Amino acid sequence: MLELQHVNKRYGSLKVSDDLCLKVAEGHALGVLGPNGAGKSTMFNLITGDVKADSGCILFNGQDITRLAPNKRCRLGVGRSYQIPHPFSNMTVFENLLVGGIFGAEQSEKQAYSACYQVLDETGLLPKANVLAGSLTLLERKRLELARALATSPKLLLLDEIAGGLTDAECQQLIGTIKKIHDNGTTIVWIEHVVNALLAVVDSLIVLDFGQKVAEGEPGAVMNSREVKEIYMGIST
Repeated sequence: MLELQHVNKRYGSLKVSDDLCLKVAEGHALGVLGPNGAGKSTMFNLITGDVKADSGCILFNGQDITRLAPNKRCRLGVGRSYQIPHPFSNMTVFENLLVGGIFGAEQSEKQAYSACYQVLDETGLLPKANVLAGSLTLLERKRLELARALATSPKLLLLDEIAGGLTDAECQQLIGTIKKIHDNGTTIVWIEHVVNALLAVVDSLIVLDFGQKVAEGEPGAVMNSREVKEIYMGIST
């Protein structure tokens, strides 16, 4: 479904994406680990078009989207959440989703109402449908960030540290929701520092460092690898 071919991005002398190659099959859940500044969010920004690659190629369902505008990528089925939720605070939860459904998924108002109702139910936000987004708790804002992405009807869902800042109990609730989304067939790429949450969902892991992919494979093998122990956990081997 998603393929990055030798993607590069730099800001002056700083390489934030260094010859990055990646393949994600349809229906797969990929976890992304790496220290702060490793290029994880930049990779998402390259995939969504928020940042333009200096060189390389990004394919989505076989189509070259490297130079495609972000709104067009969204309408093809690339959806994402952001590390820090930024809802439309003075709009209700339901209205926030309708924006994604109508403008992101190009649904009619009738279609968007039906689809967004289902997303509210799926993400546990139905009781909050008519509440202003600015009054939500952190867990609810995280759920809304997820719901806003789902409202665009993504085939590929990019999650950027969506479990950050939650309690253990809240994190478990969120894991359950993401598992259901994955079980329903949505392809997921998930950046996360809460490793236990990541390992509860993903099928495989990659590790980034200084914009490079330094490890990839089955979660258990990657977590036990020298690269993860030295780069991510700070354990010398």
